[in-house]
Amino acid sequence: MLSQGGRRPEPSESRPASVAPPDDFSLPRLAAGCRWGGSEQDRVILFPEGAIKLQGTGRQVLERCDGQRTFAQIIAELQAQFGDADPAKIRGDISQFLEQLRHKRIVDY
Repeated sequence: MLSQGGRRPEPSESRPASVAPPDDFSLPRLAAGCRWGGSEQDRVILFPEGAIKLQGTGRQVLERCDGQRTFAQIIAELQAQFGDADPAKIRGDISQFLEQLRHKRIVDY
């Protein structure tokens, strides 16, 4: 793939920089400039570039990202809630979700 000017893009131009996954002792929280908005039924995360409406599991994860619970505690709570799901899948899915939100500067940990 060529960028404007006919040159190949540098690796940093062609894909986003990788974001480290949270470790068990990370304290996920909303990033500076982000906050909850909307009604109780239609909660959204407001951030400088816009808003994201969260539902279901995504909302349950982010509501626990209060800067007080560790990543391990969040995982344990959700594993207890979804006891029939594979614990490794829960951990992997939540880790990936938080990595994506951190890359968008919505979550810090």
